[in-house]
Amino acid sequence: MNITIVCIGKLKERYWADAVQEYSKRLGKHCLLTIRELKEEKLRDDPSKAEEDAVKEAEGRSILGCLKSDALVIALDIKGTLLSSEELSARINQAGINGTSSITFIIGGSIGLSDEVLERADLRLSFSKMTFPHQMMRVILLEQIYRSFKIIKNEPYHK
Repeated sequence: MNITIVCIGKLKERYWADAVQEYSKRLGKHCLLTIRELKEEKLRDDPSKAEEDAVKEAEGRSILGCLKSDALVIALDIKGTLLSSEELSARINQAGINGTSSITFIIGGSIGLSDEVLERADLRLSFSKMTFPHQMMRVILLEQIYRSFKIIKNEPYHK
């Protein structure tokens, strides 16, 4: 299985990068992982709605340009579907059973994802009704993907 994480922005703090590196290493036994960091568009401190929309659209174009037509696309969206770890694992497993070889997860920037990206997504996934920094969300997502593979293989990590 090929897992790609497309995300807006780079990791700034070393501790986030270390955590991503650790989960990337763990996932290497279960899948081919690619992380694509895309440029975060500049936004002033007090932007207008039009400025926010322009940033979302620019970042959205960048994200859409990274997506393979045959990939299962899962966009992280606070308004998306809440799944348990077991349910996410079942979705990943079922995708493989159905012949899907690539899953792309999308993490937007600080103001979210464009409508076009959300429309392209096969699943809009919410981890919580709370908002998390996108750097932290990358680590949480990687941990849940790792947990999913452990559940699929019926290994003890997830308990």
